[in-house]
Amino acid sequence: MSTWTSWAGLSSCSPAQERRPVDVGDVVEAVRDAADRGGRVKMPGTGHSFTDIALTDGTLLHPTALTGVVGVDRAAMTVTALAGTTLRELNATLARLGLSLHNMGDVEEQTVAGAISTGTHGTGGVTASLSAQVVGLELVTGTGEVLRADRTRHPDVLDVVRLGLGATGVLTAVTLEVEPLFVLEAHERPIQWDEAVAGFDGLAEQHHHAEMYWFPHTDRLLLKTNDRTLEDPEPLSRLREWWDDDLLSNHVFDLVNRVGNARPALVPRLNALSARALGERRYRDVPHRVFTTRRTVRFREMEYAVPRAAGLTALAEVRDLVERSGWRIGFPLEYRVAPADDVPLSPAHDRDVAWIAVHVNAAADHTDYFAGVEAVLRAHDGRPHWGKLHTRTAADLAPAYPRWQDALAVRDRIDPQRLFTNAYLERVLGP
Repeated sequence: MSTWTSWAGLSSCSPAQERRPVDVGDVVEAVRDAADRGGRVKMPGTGHSFTDIALTDGTLLHPTALTGVVGVDRAAMTVTALAGTTLRELNATLARLGLSLHNMGDVEEQTVAGAISTGTHGTGGVTASLSAQVVGLELVTGTGEVLRADRTRHPDVLDVVRLGLGATGVLTAVTLEVEPLFVLEAHERPIQWDEAVAGFDGLAEQHHHAEMYWFPHTDRLLLKTNDRTLEDPEPLSRLREWWDDDLLSNHVFDLVNRVGNARPALVPRLNALSARALGERRYRDVPHRVFTTRRTVRFREMEYAVPRAAGLTALAEVRDLVERSGWRIGFPLEYRVAPADDVPLSPAHDRDVAWIAVHVNAAADHTDYFAGVEAVLRAHDGRPHWGKLHTRTAADLAPAYPRWQDALAVRDRIDPQRLFTNAYLERVLGP
């Protein structure tokens, strides 16, 4: 019996059996077989969630053969990709076709299905969430039915399943809105804390996309803004890209974290050095080469969406907590903003939000830090990212989502036997 383990090493399971479906018919067969045996089934992506959302003790489906863009509708400006397609493959294919997603997160290793099912998002734009860009999907339900949902057929299913936590079935294909390929002008620069807090909301209004990273135990942040431009791409030189994004941000940062783990008292000085090592830079490139970042340093993460108006207050409270606690935090804190969307289980449902993400390297203990920050963010009516660490349960999550019961009703209808559940889903959605 083999063991499946998540990217961060926090979650693992030993499924009773594993399958590698090559088409939707194979998925139907696996689901019906599990139903007949009274078992469970899951199809995880690449394991980039930090929770136990993908685990199963039953049948584990590997989506490695369910990949590729299988439909392009230029009139409707949509593309359809099989569920196991990684975002890296999707973005590269779209670029070759002269197309792009409107917005995306900074991780390309996720599968399309995994990314939308957990609420992967970027910052700014007309929409930040990948789920909100989904206009159609193909799903194998708990009864073994192949259900195709879009804005006219089963729109209630589309609403829920496009951010369904994998609790409603096995996604086999996803249709996303796209737009003509565009160029982003990226500007990254260090900024002092007081200037950042005083000016960020204004910067977010002035730029198409804005985010910032605070280095704990310092008064320095890295500010990133991205704007659409009609100018031609002018990417970073290969040397600058290697120096900044490979050597400093991965290899040197990994070494810094190892030193900090061994000598926690050095973390504030190490953070100060890290903050000063990243200087100002500008470049222009296609969206996925601006939005996404190559990461080789493994970490643990918690992220919450708080109401946008409370974002900078919550950020300041987290900083005060860190400085009072005696913790030594070697990973930057990330601050992003996102417009409201209409996805029932989206943390940005029906309200503009500020996303606050905290991290530690994979060898560090996150428990006290994440618990303390979570208390601050919950006090501001925060909602957790479904694929990242948190302690919430269905009892306290339900009041936070106006369409909670709508989501549960769809789950009850298309997975009545709970073929796709596990301990995490029972905790956050109920049995």
